[in-house]
Amino acid sequence: MSDEARIVQEARALAAQAHQGQRRKANRMPYVDHVNGVADLLADAGLDDEVVAAGILHDVVEHSEMTEGDVRTRFGDRVGSLVEAMTDREEISAWEERKDEHRDRVRAAGREAASIYAADKVSGVREARDGYGEMEEEVESRLGAPLDLRERTWERDLEMLRSFSPPVPMTDDLERELERLRADRSRSPSRT
Repeated sequence: MSDEARIVQEARALAAQAHQGQRRKANRMPYVDHVNGVADLLADAGLDDEVVAAGILHDVVEHSEMTEGDVRTRFGDRVGSLVEAMTDREEISAWEERKDEHRDRVRAAGREAASIYAADKVSGVREARDGYGEMEEEVESRLGAPLDLRERTWERDLEMLRSFSPPVPMTDDLERELERLRADRSRSPSRT
């Protein structure tokens, strides 16, 4: 491999194994492409290798047999804590309530966790735009939550990201992606 740090290489290998065969809901892309895209955003923003590794691993606890303890044992406490902050609490059944709790937990975890969260949201909105381009409002059947609700949730995410001073990297990117999604939706004949 290239000059990529060993911890990032190991995270990529583990994520490829953990997410093997999994696909994203909105656009059906391989899940590993999503986590690698999150990592690329973090690296491009200048975050260090452990944060990039945590970005790669941010969904392994939710979407595989890996536990937070497994991540800590293999990658250390810092990466483990960041992955823990990024793990949705599936025991909260109401989607919006779960997202609100997650956002609050990320804010409390600090700037690095919020940076991973921002990269994840930028990637997620891009994927929603791809899915919308393919099937317009029908993409909601894949996502499991209406796009209007998701947009409101992403707006609250933006507010949280702006609460850091200065705002975390990718906050402006998230705002631009949301504007693009809204523009795509407003031009759709199915919404008029």
